[in-house]
Amino acid sequence: MITLIVTLSLLGAPEAADQNGIDFFEKRVRPLLAERCFECHSGKAEKLQAGLSLDSRESILRGGDSGAAIVPGKPDESLLIRAVRYASVEMPPSGKLKKQEIDTLVRWVELGAPWPAEVPAPVRAPDTAQDWEELRNAHWSWKPPVRPELPRGVHSSWPRNSADYFVLAHLEDAGLKPAPPADRRTLIRRLYFDLIGVPPTPEDVQEFIDDQRPEAYPRLVERLLSSPQYGERWARHWLDVARYSDGHGGFLDPEALPHAWRYRDWIVRSLNRDLPYDEFVRQQIVGDLLDDDESFYGPGFFAIGPSYNSDGGDPDSIAQSKAETLDDRVDTFSRAFLALTISCSRCHDHKFDPIPTLDYYSIAGVFQSSRTHLWPLVSQGVVDRYNAAKKAVEDAEKRLAERREEVLSDDREPTPEEQEGLKALEQEVERLRKAVPPHYPAAHTLAEAEAGDMNVALRGNPLKPGPVAPRRFPRILTAAQSPLFKKGSGRLELAAAVTNVDNPLTARVIVNRLWLHHFGRALVRSPNNFGTLGEKPTHPRLLDWLAVELNESGWSLKRLHRLIVLSATYRMSSTYDAHNFAIDGDNRLIWRSNPRRVDVESWRDALLSVTGELESRFGGEPTTALSKSRRRTLYGAISRNGDVFESDMFLRLFDFPVPRASRAKRTTTTVPQQYLFLMNNPFMFERARRLAERLVSEYDSDGERVSRAYDLLYGRQVTDTEIELALDFLSADGENENVAQESVSRWDQYAQVLLSASEFMYVR
Repeated sequence: MITLIVTLSLLGAPEAADQNGIDFFEKRVRPLLAERCFECHSGKAEKLQAGLSLDSRESILRGGDSGAAIVPGKPDESLLIRAVRYASVEMPPSGKLKKQEIDTLVRWVELGAPWPAEVPAPVRAPDTAQDWEELRNAHWSWKPPVRPELPRGVHSSWPRNSADYFVLAHLEDAGLKPAPPADRRTLIRRLYFDLIGVPPTPEDVQEFIDDQRPEAYPRLVERLLSSPQYGERWARHWLDVARYSDGHGGFLDPEALPHAWRYRDWIVRSLNRDLPYDEFVRQQIVGDLLDDDESFYGPGFFAIGPSYNSDGGDPDSIAQSKAETLDDRVDTFSRAFLALTISCSRCHDHKFDPIPTLDYYSIAGVFQSSRTHLWPLVSQGVVDRYNAAKKAVEDAEKRLAERREEVLSDDREPTPEEQEGLKALEQEVERLRKAVPPHYPAAHTLAEAEAGDMNVALRGNPLKPGPVAPRRFPRILTAAQSPLFKKGSGRLELAAAVTNVDNPLTARVIVNRLWLHHFGRALVRSPNNFGTLGEKPTHPRLLDWLAVELNESGWSLKRLHRLIVLSATYRMSSTYDAHNFAIDGDNRLIWRSNPRRVDVESWRDALLSVTGELESRFGGEPTTALSKSRRRTLYGAISRNGDVFESDMFLRLFDFPVPRASRAKRTTTTVPQQYLFLMNNPFMFERARRLAERLVSEYDSDGERVSRAYDLLYGRQVTDTEIELALDFLSADGENENVAQESVSRWDQYAQVLLSASEFMYVR
């Protein structure tokens, strides 16, 4: 019988949360400690104050004269937090930290005070060509991928394509055997969720089972890759990486992004037409300067990110807000396209990778030489009329404000004539406001600004300029000395460097992302970090072979999908094998398929699909209330703050990431609130009612209805035991005392149980 309980063995990977904590420390905490604390509390201090060193986790936990500085997970009990709050001793004595800085330290302690292992790594990269060449050879990801020869295993009949040979070689070296192939029902359900994000219909399943021709499976793959739903499904994966939202980031970043959805729709269209990945990347960096009819949508990748405002008019606040906006651009660019944590070198040379601070500001200079821009999708005449109407309102409001100040500034009552004059001005302002036409259609993008190189900000302080950082590509990634960027902002040259065939990272990174979403785990399990602190690839030769294959085949993502899903590796079942599990319980060597819970978008879309409610309308403005919408979840409104829209609450309950930064993979949690939603939320009641209505209207007997329900929801036939239990429940006399609503039928209750089952949420 189906079960509602998810076993502990299927819970999400903790390494994602750990890596997020390390990223938070490197980006937010270490620079803060270096700027405000290390002068007195580190190995570099002339005299260590209070016996407390803050330059390692061990020394912080050991503490100083007053004891341990922090209690991981308990900020209120941590001496460090009490000190920066000025609740005990007052640190730093030169002046209290800003609230945002204190909140950063509090959050770090709440996370358990994550701190990366101090592994030896080249962190200072000299400028000589020979030194850079040595550094490139020190780590696997700095070296360009080279197509390896195919290994040949003894079970040579198992591989279906070249990728399988690399997997099989690892299995045989470890004394493992691949799991048997998945049955056709399992395989088609897995393929549908992976490629288009919804389950197959019972008719689709039966057609595939009945078609015994050798080309049946490849034909199915081709049909799904050609479906418009393919772009909708895979756009969602990229939007996580692009930290896509509709704005509303909260304090210092409160603005809406009313046109962000046009970037989302461009991603869908680009994937559906199989825009080559190198061009896909290029258009997102510099599409506003290209001739393609739609490329100007691409730089929405940057423009939909946060644009921070200062919390005051002082120069320090203004400079800091600009620096934070630039840091978002640099960080998102480097993680998304290169899987590098360049942002960690904002305040100091990278602690683990050969990325000097100078190289951070080389990239930051490119984005400082660019500006966000609202690209009109109408004629210039429409834009001019809108701007003129807005200008008229602003001028009238200014006249009204000036007149109010003039009339009401004295300690006297205004005369009747003055009151009439103010009233006339107020009416004029109201008339002009009503005359403003709706904002013209537009797209958030970038445009060129005044070009120039940046100065390094010493210790991350933009008001303390250091040496000039010439705009260029990170030197660890160039075969020769990095040429300087001279064309405008430098984005044209930056895009060319990212997509250059000699760049060792771009192809590897996207290959790894596709593998992640097909298998649930990537070949490099830190998909946004290929640096020294990232994980090594489980199958390095396979990763390089796929990267070269992508590069040499025209950067076609659909071709890469095809290669992966046609492999014997992808078609394996999730069958448990005690011998294999004892050797490789984490399935790093890929001896079976990973059972995995589908993400919240696919789950919600599947609920609407099996009840017959899912709308197929493409694109357009987002809906703020997913509980009332019947469109795909992709089209729900998302706020950067994660709590503005009703759809935010729905999605976050099931592990949707708050889009404040690039997210390569999601964590999977199992918490009571999820099951309370399944049992009590009106959205689930309504889906159960719709499913019950569909089954009752289409079939005459309860037996047929139960059988159809299993076909619809799980893609399999009902067992004798399951149908016996169902019929016993459906035919029982009397009321169900656990149900408060009088209108809820037994079929409604039974349908809700089926929709809430873990079998419906998982692919195997």
